[in-house]
Amino acid sequence: MSFPKLIVPTLLTPTLLGFDPGRDKCGVAVVGLDKALHYHQVISSPNVSATIQNLRETYPISSIVMGDQTRSKQWKKQLGNLPNAPRIVLIDERYSSLEARDRYWEMYPPKGITKLLPRSLRSIPRPIDDIVAILLVERYLNRLSGED
Repeated sequence: MSFPKLIVPTLLTPTLLGFDPGRDKCGVAVVGLDKALHYHQVISSPNVSATIQNLRETYPISSIVMGDQTRSKQWKKQLGNLPNAPRIVLIDERYSSLEARDRYWEMYPPKGITKLLPRSLRSIPRPIDDIVAILLVERYLNRLSGED
């Protein structure tokens, strides 16, 4: 499953990699310390290591912020084995999928007749694991700044 990539110039300030671990698919997002979104995508689980390595060549990723639920122990071990592995921080991901549904509609407002439907009746047309990854980074940054 592939979604368009955001193309941005190489950044000089540190960024964080949000990672929503899963069995078959995972969400990744690169977010700046200022909460600016630089990249997000849903990827198949077998492609995680290669994708993260490619992102680390493009962005100055200082840490991986990972959800603490589904298969997090296995993923933490696997990502810890990457060459020059960045620090991995586990974040509580409870209710993140519900929050991601709301964020999806903020990022991609409905068009046409769909915007007349209540949010609870709208169907999201794609996986939102990447949006969960964004929210995990935001939760981490909020915790650091005391906004939690």
